Amino acid sequence: MKRSLPLFIPVLLALSLVGCSGAGNSQSAPNAQSPAKQEASQTNPVASTVKETTYPLTVKDATGKEVTFQKQPERIVSTSPAETEILFALGLEDRIVGVSEYDDYPEAAVSKPKVGGVVTPNEEAILSHNPDLVIGGISMDKAVADKLKSLGMPVYVTHPKKLDDIMNNIVAMGVITNKQEQAEKLVAQMKQDITEVTEAVKGLKPEEKKKVYLEFSPGWTVGKGEFMDELITLSGATNVASDTEGWNAISEEKILKDDPDVILYAEGIVDQATSKKLEDIILSRKGWEKMSAIRNKQVFGMDQNILSRPGPRITLGLKEVAKAIYPDLVK
Repeated sequence: MKRSLPLFIPVLLALSLVGCSGAGNSQSAPNAQSPAKQEASQTNPVASTVKETTYPLTVKDATGKEVTFQKQPERIVSTSPAETEILFALGLEDRIVGVSEYDDYPEAAVSKPKVGGVVTPNEEAILSHNPDLVIGGISMDKAVADKLKSLGMPVYVTHPKKLDDIMNNIVAMGVITNKQEQAEKLVAQMKQDITEVTEAVKGLKPEEKKKVYLEFSPGWTVGKGEFMDELITLSGATNVASDTEGWNAISEEKILKDDPDVILYAEGIVDQATSKKLEDIILSRKGWEKMSAIRNKQVFGMDQNILSRPGPRITLGLKEVAKAIYPDLVK
């Protein structure tokens, strides 16, 4: 798929959970936007041994809006590839009635009915599926989410910025869909992936830490406060763009001056204006042939979806990033 800017970049797309009251016991889901640090109680599905969700359930999404589910969602529409991957990983394939046009993993997602793009999905297409849960990702336009909510759609929007947020989203979606046990197992595996990487690189001395430059779209990199920056830091390396916040247009002169040891890029990305592959753009920039990473052939393409989607495969992306940077340490 040719594209110049990934659809998930929140800075380019204008863009907690609480207990409920009702006929059964109240129950709360973990805050999907920050690490879940809650006291153990019978109303806390993460810290307690309760594995069944009690409905009605009221939660707050990333927009701060409350969403109430009277019963277990049975007809789910996802407008984001990352959230679709989460739903499939939780074993919800039979309940998914619509996905975005960009959903391509797992393979079964390809054949699901399409409801448009991730930024402005087709409202009529979503409504036609009569969903009792609509999942919106970090790229969903706020106006679209508000419109769907005004039409009575139970819309739950996520906006993860860190790996903890991604894992908490998985747990929260497990609570909402009554798939708590599956969610906890999935998160446990992701935490194991993180531990494997951090244990492998924990012995690095400060002078051994490599400088890394990541370009996920032509002319764009990522600084502090985002999960792609975290992939580099958890790998024991230093992101040369870590003196910036969020998604940033690059300064070719600054990157050259920083002289990274390793360059990572999203494989398969093509610049729409020039039809050039991202790797070719990087290697052809004036003066960049002097960089250590290019001179030493330390330029590596990463699977663009695993690298950029804040879903269950993000820790596989972490392992691939770490292997590229420290192949002798991370196997």
